[in-house]
Amino acid sequence: MPPTPNLPASASLPSYLQASHLGPWEIYLQQVDRVVPYLGHLACQAETLKRPKRALIVDVPVRLDNGTVVHYEGYRVQHNTSRGPGKGGVRFHQDVTLSEVMALAAWMSIKNAAVNVPFGGAKGGIRIDPKTLSRDELERMTRRYTSEIGIVIGPTRDIPAPDVNTNEQVMAWMMDTYSMNEGATTTGVVTGKPVDLGGSLGRRDATGRGVFTVGTEAARRIGLDIATARVAVQGFGNVGGVAARLFAQAGARVVAVQDHGGTIHREAGLDVPALLAHVAETGSVAGFAQAEVVPCDQFWDVDCDVLIPAALEQQITEVNAGRIKARLIVEGANGPTTPGADDILADRNVLVLPDVIANAGGVTVSYFEWVQDFSSFFWSEDEINARLVRIMKEALANIWEVAQDHKVSLRTAAFIVGCQRILRAGELRGLYP
Repeated sequence: MPPTPNLPASASLPSYLQASHLGPWEIYLQQVDRVVPYLGHLACQAETLKRPKRALIVDVPVRLDNGTVVHYEGYRVQHNTSRGPGKGGVRFHQDVTLSEVMALAAWMSIKNAAVNVPFGGAKGGIRIDPKTLSRDELERMTRRYTSEIGIVIGPTRDIPAPDVNTNEQVMAWMMDTYSMNEGATTTGVVTGKPVDLGGSLGRRDATGRGVFTVGTEAARRIGLDIATARVAVQGFGNVGGVAARLFAQAGARVVAVQDHGGTIHREAGLDVPALLAHVAETGSVAGFAQAEVVPCDQFWDVDCDVLIPAALEQQITEVNAGRIKARLIVEGANGPTTPGADDILADRNVLVLPDVIANAGGVTVSYFEWVQDFSSFFWSEDEINARLVRIMKEALANIWEVAQDHKVSLRTAAFIVGCQRILRAGELRGLYP
């Protein structure tokens, strides 16, 4: 490993940026630190990557159906916009924190740069369990949140998208609210919208399709035959469910699935279409008759060749990394693996395909949607999928080559590529004023 450059001393960080106690943000900072030795003359600018450009905390008051008013805390963080407007999803979840949103925004910066789409990184969220709200309450909350963050978003400034517990309908409400406040229909302010409102064909399946695309490509490179592979999936929503469907169609056996309702297993392979229908009807894999129920912690002990964590961050840790039997991990979620777990997996020769490339299919098709909205000219789904597959394969090939050249993990290689592109853009633009 090359020596770490001498970096200039910086002013002490504000408490909300320090790594000592801030969960996902700490993980991101550790990942950046691992990459600094490979950044050459750009290393002296690495401090830029450790500070979000803007972090907005908003109060979101909502009148409930019973007439009472409750208050929720919302966030929108723009990590870096040197390469283009901020881009990143909005999640509604009871465990959302500023640390999490900051880290997710930063990972979006790296992801967009790694696949070379012209966006910076951003993310948003509200600390709420949306299942506790009626549809009308959810709409009122979404519209108030959109109005509060309207001062920082826009089609050339920051473009939200769906994430955990948000969907096309939420994006439609956000687009309409922003448009009403602007006095003009502005479809490009969000992506992941319904097709009838300027959304793109192929967007709903894009993240899962990207997971499948780079997963099969990585498997080919390590000599793993997907047609005979066993796959385990954590999270069975738009990412994990779509990825499972595509892997099953390619001949793989999906032997285990875990979601918020429980964990199921079938060594002969689950009937994925039937399981998807069950989840659509009941909201969880729990109660699926054609499988064995196993304790949730045993998910990490399942015999499989490919593991797809597609739920939340910090799922693979030093505690369970040594138990994983897969040869290939394809990160459908953002930040599911801690740095310590990365080291354990590397020592065990388990290939980890990192989130910043593995789940970039969603933002790639969001880019297509943004372009189509600006031009008011829309492509066919076959065209969308073909463009997605080409970009994902090219990005993986580039990152694979960097990993081989530097003898580093694919995660470090992806961060090398992403950080270099971000810092070069900043260097070329200069510092104003």
